[in-house]
Amino acid sequence: MYYGYGLGYGYYFDPTYILIIIAAVIALIAQAGVSITFARYQKVRSARGLSGAMVAEEILRSQGIFDVGVCHVSGNLTDHYDPRTKMVNLSDSVYNATSVAAIAVAAHECGHAIQHNKGYVPLALRSGLVPFANIGSKASWIFIILGVLMGFNQTLITVGILMFSLAVLFQIVTLPVEFNASRRALNIIKNNGMLIEKENSYARAVLTAAAFTYVASAASAVLQLLRLIILFGGRDDRD
Repeated sequence: MYYGYGLGYGYYFDPTYILIIIAAVIALIAQAGVSITFARYQKVRSARGLSGAMVAEEILRSQGIFDVGVCHVSGNLTDHYDPRTKMVNLSDSVYNATSVAAIAVAAHECGHAIQHNKGYVPLALRSGLVPFANIGSKASWIFIILGVLMGFNQTLITVGILMFSLAVLFQIVTLPVEFNASRRALNIIKNNGMLIEKENSYARAVLTAAAFTYVASAASAVLQLLRLIILFGGRDDRD
């Protein structure tokens, strides 16, 4: 059933917009949370005075990983591990910074390098999903729009929804990958004595806030998929 005609909602009113609003609110809260938390602990200099780059190098070597490099990339919080080049890329606010926030972020990215080195299955699955998720997130709307324009062709719309599902699956698979990387990072930081006791809790706060952004992204993707299913998934020729 397609909402908007004689259902008491008003002409063309779509009640599923509430799902978009919920997704937007979740995303805004998550982004604000990580920005505020990172900014707070970016001002706290670590007692040992190690920079993000130094921590990354120390973590990799302590784990017996010698084929992964550490480099500086421009931008703020553009940190990431690239499995293709085997490089831990640290941003302006992390590479040379000695804050607790910088150390937490650097350690987290090393967590991904460790996952790659150990053949962590969820990471391999996420990497394999990347091209399908990219194509699915873009092409899905083409199929859905074409389906609508062609008299609500259910086959085209269903293909579009299934393609969008690949992007949703990618977001869901990302969750254990990110949580595991943070857990590895926090354990190594603590075991190697890179931070003093109270700083370990600060680092946990930074990575917890960052993790919530991934939860928010996954929730938003699921809500978008749910909206598509509500709008088009149950439609048939009798509507």
